Amino acid sequence: MNAPEAAQPATAAQSAPRTLGTGGLLILSIGTFTLGVDGFVLSGLLPQVAASLHVTVAAAAGQLTTLFALVYAVSSPVIAAAAGAWDRRVVLTAGMGVFVVGMIVQATGPDFGAVAIGRVLAALGAAAYQATAYSTAGILSDDSRRARSLAVVAGGSSVAIVAGLPFGILVGQTWGWRTAMWVLVGLALLSAATVRLLPPVYAPRLSLRERGKALTDRRVLGILAGTVTVLTPVFLVIAYLPAIMRTSGAWIVVAMLGYGAGQVTGNAGVPRLIRRRSAGAALVCGACGITAVTAILAASRTIDATAVLTMAVLGFFAGLTIVPQQHRLFAAVPKLAPVAVGLNGSGIYIA
Repeated sequence: MNAPEAAQPATAAQSAPRTLGTGGLLILSIGTFTLGVDGFVLSGLLPQVAASLHVTVAAAAGQLTTLFALVYAVSSPVIAAAAGAWDRRVVLTAGMGVFVVGMIVQATGPDFGAVAIGRVLAALGAAAYQATAYSTAGILSDDSRRARSLAVVAGGSSVAIVAGLPFGILVGQTWGWRTAMWVLVGLALLSAATVRLLPPVYAPRLSLRERGKALTDRRVLGILAGTVTVLTPVFLVIAYLPAIMRTSGAWIVVAMLGYGAGQVTGNAGVPRLIRRRSAGAALVCGACGITAVTAILAASRTIDATAVLTMAVLGFFAGLTIVPQQHRLFAAVPKLAPVAVGLNGSGIYIA
């Protein structure tokens, strides 16, 4: 980036609107929806992926999923720190562009190695886009509207839970897993094309060394520890749901749909809880609910209908946890928030 461009952020940041309208938030949520569907669609396609690439389902599930999570967790804060001085629209577009390349590589990859490379590229693009989407919503929102803005962007990921799994199963059974990759390419291109409609926005001007302080800030690390601690039980339940319920695949799908619907509901209601109480109170409510519901699931898991209802309640309380953590980061370290939000994304994938 040349000198004139580097000097631009101060002026642009002063002229940028302080509140992002509903249209802008929906643009960002298109991207988080696309990335969310990619995260869940693979679950419904693993048998087809394994058969096509001549590997075991265990290899396809474990290696591809773990590779994506590890690359995302490591790269998210690095990208946030390195690109901190760029216009957020540039980072969003570049991130979705890399994601598109990764999906094309997966859709056309002739073997497992090529598809794995595609997953790495997709993870890099997702890491760049997702953290930037949340930081953009937070920067362009005042304190009274920040929780709502973050919830709308997070809503894209929540809705993806409801849509991603059945979409993957439908596509896998009808058109094949590579078609699903091409559909995601189309969604990603739509997201990248609409980013230009957002206003210019820059993060606070800090040196790379100053942005790196988020990695050692005790307030940030404490919030990240909370993210990992609260969400790890949720992801364990999702990962081992077939073994927990010990039932047919159809009931597993229904249970995941129930979880997704619950998370959408919780995500939609958490801004009001934050306004009336606080972000910390919302997190405690979600954490206590997750603990209680997990215990109930252990007792009700053999009754399919009850387990589905329990999963919906678990999704509701999980929906109360992500936005409060992002909101707390903006309150604790406003200047470092873009990097801190990237670290929080890493915390989610570590969980």
